Amino acid sequence: MSPAAIVAAAAKAGMDGIALTDHQSARNAPALAECARRTGIRCLFGIEVQTAEEIHATALFDTVEKALELTQWIYAALPPRKNDPDSFGDQPVVTWDDEIIAMEEKLLAAGCARSIPEVAEFVHARDGLFIAAHVDRPNFSVLGSFGAIPEPFTPDEQRYFDAIELSRTAEEAEWLPKIGAYATVRSSDAHHLCDVARVWTEADGEFSIKGLKAIFDRKQTHLSPRLTSFNLP
Repeated sequence: MSPAAIVAAAAKAGMDGIALTDHQSARNAPALAECARRTGIRCLFGIEVQTAEEIHATALFDTVEKALELTQWIYAALPPRKNDPDSFGDQPVVTWDDEIIAMEEKLLAAGCARSIPEVAEFVHARDGLFIAAHVDRPNFSVLGSFGAIPEPFTPDEQRYFDAIELSRTAEEAEWLPKIGAYATVRSSDAHHLCDVARVWTEADGEFSIKGLKAIFDRKQTHLSPRLTSFNLP
């Protein structure tokens, strides 16, 4: 699952654009940027944030620098624990051609002491997008934990989330009514190369933060067919 391997798999599958959203870190975003440049595929840079509420949400940016800025802000709020590779796996930082240049020592599997409102404010202040991740799952999701999508107390404030993500196996008829007036995306959430591009989201517009924001505002996304027990390989 190096950036080079991910980009190659996405290009082979015919994807127009992808995002890399490692857990609590964007230190491999520079490698992704170079791989995408060499391949010609478009990409966004982000992080799957695990908030203080133990919620997973995806932050997306147009630039590596903004993703790395969020990384440092999250790192400052992580517990002072080192990663245990035997329990959680190695956390390599690589170049575009897969050379390991560092091993991240922070425990990235932990949540950070940043709340959903705090992360949303940080992301939006840097013109990013904030998406509630895999809301149909019972763990680490806003619906699984809260039963509803949290929103600001006053209607004049910007919503915390710009869109809502369904997992690859979510039944749309069951979950779309619970999402309400939000745009919906479906992502592969690939943790293995064989999962890259197994599901996707389609839309007419520019694959950029500005373009996606306009698409989300219009709720003009189209979800690929979901994966079920009948079509899993």
